[in-house]
Amino acid sequence: MNQAILQLADIEKAFPGVKALDKASLNVYPGRVMALMGENGAGKSTLMKVLTGIYSKDSGSIAYQGSTASFKGPRDSQEAGISIIHQELNLIPELTIAENIFLGREFTSKFGRIQWDQMYQEADQLLARLNVKHSSKTLLGDLSLGEQQMVEIAKALSFKSKVIIMDEPTDALTDTETESLFAVIRELREQGCGIVYISHRLKEIFQICDDITVLRDGKFIGECEVANTDEDGLIEMMVGRKLEEQYPRVDVRHGDTCLEVKGLTGSGVHDISFNLKRGEILGVSGLMGAGRTELMKVIYGALPSERGVINLNNRTINPVSPQDGLANGIAYISEDRKGDGLVLGLSVKENMSLSALDKITKGGRIQHDAEAIAVEDFIRLFNIKTPTREQIIGNLSGGNQQKVAIAKGLMTKPTVLILDEPTRGVDVGAKKEIYQLINKFKADGMSIILVSSEMPEVLGMSDRILVMHEGQISGEFEAHEADQEKLMACAVGKKINEVAA
Repeated sequence: MNQAILQLADIEKAFPGVKALDKASLNVYPGRVMALMGENGAGKSTLMKVLTGIYSKDSGSIAYQGSTASFKGPRDSQEAGISIIHQELNLIPELTIAENIFLGREFTSKFGRIQWDQMYQEADQLLARLNVKHSSKTLLGDLSLGEQQMVEIAKALSFKSKVIIMDEPTDALTDTETESLFAVIRELREQGCGIVYISHRLKEIFQICDDITVLRDGKFIGECEVANTDEDGLIEMMVGRKLEEQYPRVDVRHGDTCLEVKGLTGSGVHDISFNLKRGEILGVSGLMGAGRTELMKVIYGALPSERGVINLNNRTINPVSPQDGLANGIAYISEDRKGDGLVLGLSVKENMSLSALDKITKGGRIQHDAEAIAVEDFIRLFNIKTPTREQIIGNLSGGNQQKVAIAKGLMTKPTVLILDEPTRGVDVGAKKEIYQLINKFKADGMSIILVSSEMPEVLGMSDRILVMHEGQISGEFEAHEADQEKLMACAVGKKINEVAA
């Protein structure tokens, strides 16, 4: 193996009440892809922020291209040849793709005038490498979330970096976009670029990475080559124990029908009918753009319905806003926890109780003692790792943020809980905890809709599964008769009788 182009050794970083990094180390080799693995809260993002100068380290050393390095901020590290593609997009919707890619370093003439043609041409070439079909003159706000992520990647490529850090780069990408990204990674690897690849998707690690570094609780656990380990061994390194059963589904006797949807048509969905029983988990599968999230938002009241009937507890409801949905006993946990689900500048307590203020308010005043008791109960129940309930939620790991988002919905004491991608961006250990909580709610008689892009998750946790294609239900299966092949066939538009054949 070549000499490392980048070495972080014995890095320590502490925040008030938390030691985020405890002698963490990482080696990045030219022409190789290093997976940086660990549960949420393991220190991965903190280590990358120390590297790029967002945080200053308390101790330890950084060596880059054989020399000691210390960067004052992201621009400093970028100019040295180290780029990071963050999980949260850092783009401006009102600007064009090209303007976003070259923001702050536009091509100018000697008279200071922007060379638009040259800039658009260069941006178009970057987009072509990523198989993005849009012109670089397109406004960023007109793109899908996945396409915006590809623009973020194009922006990193424009720096011609020697080291590129990719933090959950496929989280919002379609399968086609992911393959385009992998093609670019292979190209960069051949050019001698060192890549740090952070992902919770184990399949991707074994598909695209050469080496693995594992952190746990801020500590360096080990480094190995991908060829010398397997998924079980990697999970054990990450969580410090074996995960005996990844999807711990439990059998619960279902009650009567709680939710009945008939002929529902609205934004992105057409003529949808299904029912949901008490104590049942109804999985909803389908490809990106199939209308899964749109259906949930129409039921919840976040998107308008045109026709159809929603019966909840034998009563017809017509939610026209999320407030209506909550008032009727429907809680929706968004797939975009940071955009729709949480207010990152508020505390854990404030986020958790935000949707349930009417239940802790008396005479127009919040009963703070009751609020604190309820929040502390959920912190214990969900095993949320936070110094206090007053901690700003933006400072928590992704897995703990997701637990708060789910607790926020449960504080409203819903009859129906809709979980849209509940484990997206969550590590394997936190996933198992979330699954166990879902099972508890199910055993308590709650009706749950589980929307997920991960077929093993849908198959492993659901009692019954709906498949959507182009805004309609293309298949319905009992859990025991479903498999990935059947779900995928329906997801691409095959009829049930064709799938069964």
